[in-house]
Amino acid sequence: MATPSIRILGTGAHAPTRVLTNAELSAKIETSDEWIVTRSGIRERRVAGPEEATSDMAVAAARAALADAGIAASEIDLLVLATVTPDLTMPASACSVQHKLGLPHTTACFDLSAACSGFVYGLDTAAAMVQSGRYKRALLIGSEKLSTIIDWSDRTTCVLFGDGAAAVVLGPSDASGAGLIDVKLGAYGDSLDLLYVPKGGSTHPPTAESIAAGDHFIKMKGKELFKLAVRAMAETARDILAKNGLTSDDIGLIIPHQANQRIIEAVAKQLQLPLERFFVNVDRYGNTSAASIPIAIDEARRSGRIRPGDVTLLVAFGAGLTYGSALVRW
Repeated sequence: MATPSIRILGTGAHAPTRVLTNAELSAKIETSDEWIVTRSGIRERRVAGPEEATSDMAVAAARAALADAGIAASEIDLLVLATVTPDLTMPASACSVQHKLGLPHTTACFDLSAACSGFVYGLDTAAAMVQSGRYKRALLIGSEKLSTIIDWSDRTTCVLFGDGAAAVVLGPSDASGAGLIDVKLGAYGDSLDLLYVPKGGSTHPPTAESIAAGDHFIKMKGKELFKLAVRAMAETARDILAKNGLTSDDIGLIIPHQANQRIIEAVAKQLQLPLERFFVNVDRYGNTSAASIPIAIDEARRSGRIRPGDVTLLVAFGAGLTYGSALVRW
């Protein structure tokens, strides 16, 4: 097992103040709290207002992470923003975050799009860039305003997603041995249409007709997606443990992407582990895509579910269809 060389120095999260409950949704569309909870485990989610952009949430989370790490913004020379809901199509929202945080103009900035696996993909990318020696401190953020690409009349999707952001500061490991142990990434590119936004890109630029038809909102084939998500998350979890000579007994906590309670339960069953070994907060946030895992990491740290010396397993799956796992020693 390789000695970790890059570690998480600090974490931070931000959630919009607006809480949208199942009861409120039930008053607007044909659904109920029981229907939503039974199928997803979600009871409420956060929704950002029109004045709060993806970059604004990213900045709030980043400030919290920098404070937790005791790192000044001027020490950051790499900024990676994982998101599928950027402020603009161009330029990268990471550049806006850089400006709002007051980072040096010498900071490398870019967006990364891997949907719900975005944080794990970003963790591998940012860690490798710091490990190269060309960068000293990295700020990795997952931030999503999914409420802007949701059809609020479609009960099969609008009940599932929420807005939010979280960030981590990455830097060289110290003598404690804490750090990133390994990352494993992959994708099922032959299953794009299980979760996607049909139009709005270069293949199908926006038109009045496509906007009227709602083709710029998330579309999902839930049953097919469920099966592939469970299989991919269980397989990547087994693979990364085996590769590093570890078993589930060596893992203090498993933090899965918070998409659906039933998916998490099915993954736990596949791995033959009790649900208590998994950190779950999907009931309060819904699916926040790239922000999901880092929000959970921050909450787990602050609630004492992650302790120094623990090894945590991160597991994600999202549109693309991307998937990934990571092992982190704290």
